[in-house]
Amino acid sequence: MKTYDWIVIGGGITGSALAYELAKIGLKVAILEKDSTPNNATYSSYGGIAYWSATSILTRQLAEEGISIQRNLPTELGAETDFREIDLFLTIQADEDPKTVLADYDRFSIAPTLLNVSEACKIEPLLNPNAISGVLRLPHGSVHPQKNTLAYQAAFRRLGGEIIRDRVVELLREGNNIKGVKTTKSKYYAANTVVCAGGLSRYILAAVGIKVPVFFTYAQLIKTEPVNFRLSALIMPAVQKRFEIESKGSSLDLDTFWNESECQSLPAILDPGAVQLQDNSLCIGQISQIITDPEAKIDAATGEEQIRQEIGTILPSLAKIPGTWHGCRVAFANNAIATVGSIDNYDGIYVFSGFTSTFLFAPALAKHFANWIATGEDKIISQLSF
Repeated sequence: MKTYDWIVIGGGITGSALAYELAKIGLKVAILEKDSTPNNATYSSYGGIAYWSATSILTRQLAEEGISIQRNLPTELGAETDFREIDLFLTIQADEDPKTVLADYDRFSIAPTLLNVSEACKIEPLLNPNAISGVLRLPHGSVHPQKNTLAYQAAFRRLGGEIIRDRVVELLREGNNIKGVKTTKSKYYAANTVVCAGGLSRYILAAVGIKVPVFFTYAQLIKTEPVNFRLSALIMPAVQKRFEIESKGSSLDLDTFWNESECQSLPAILDPGAVQLQDNSLCIGQISQIITDPEAKIDAATGEEQIRQEIGTILPSLAKIPGTWHGCRVAFANNAIATVGSIDNYDGIYVFSGFTSTFLFAPALAKHFANWIATGEDKIISQLSF
């Protein structure tokens, strides 16, 4: 019977970063990841690092720590992550007033620069000048999502960590103590188990009667092979509907909505945007929809058609580029940061999921989480208690 100090459920960026930090303080750690080929939110991510977006003392500290970690991570982990500094272009629709949209960004720690249509199109010629009334320009970071995660995993293994390719089907519970996990192949025991399973986190815990404020959307996007041109910036809409649907989906009065036995849903939204990774491939998206069934089937053909139509309005040359539709569950929390920490009235079980800006906050909070475990206290983790 194999036993560990910590079992980490989920091998995306959240689980990989946390497992690395726990192994770094000398703990025996195993990652349990169901997919041998990535098919999760990390794989479908833009890899963006929105360090400009802090709106409080807490998020400002996490943003500063997060961007610093990502800038230095290739050296620390000894592997390339394709980190780069990149412009973020937030497009303002033709029927929107640029100054009104700009005013909505006053609350962020870094103020954007407002570009008129001519200025924006000079920097990014692929933009359709007839579809926008201006662009908000912000400093942004970007990594290759898979390279970032694999770098963490390789460093984790060098520290003695183990990655087990198997699907968790049940938490092993004795009273209010979680002893480990049951998978499709075996049972694994640990003094502590932490759920980093993104959109599945809620249901893994709910199966043993534990409710946590982790929710999820179904996201859809298109990924392409490398192309023979370069975008000058990461393109996203200035007014993003994703945050509105997440706010609705995590509101307290919808608790019964998530706990209904029958599938519930909210209307889908589409935020047209595109990012080009260092290998010249593109991610084009994205549709987000709340559907409470974690095994819901998504209409890929319709989703792809809608994405292509919308991105074709902003970036016409991208509308017909060959690519592959991808769908995944994307977790979010009710505090616009993450759900992190221990679970009241239970022993041996923790959650580290629901990140709003994963590649910014997860590396920083992984360090704080490990410090909390090592010392028994951490001022940041204590602020995220739920």
